[in-house]
Amino acid sequence: MTTLTAVIYPDPDGDWLVAQNPETGTTTQGKSVEEALANLKEATELYLSEFPLPRCKPALLRTFEVEVAHG
Repeated sequence: MTTLTAVIYPDPDGDWLVAQNPETGTTTQGKSVEEALANLKEATELYLSEFPLPRCKPALLRTFEVEVAHG
């Protein structure tokens, strides 16, 4: 079993959620967080069946703030 990262965010052009796995680059979507995550798990498992990941340390996920110019 391997723990991977999921980044889930709203699609700016619709009412879907986009789910991405940064370790593999797999991307999918769903109408709910649960559906997007389930679809991402399936897509990532299919990807890894063809392209196994080398052993590496888990990814670090951090947030940060930036100033955004308004105007």
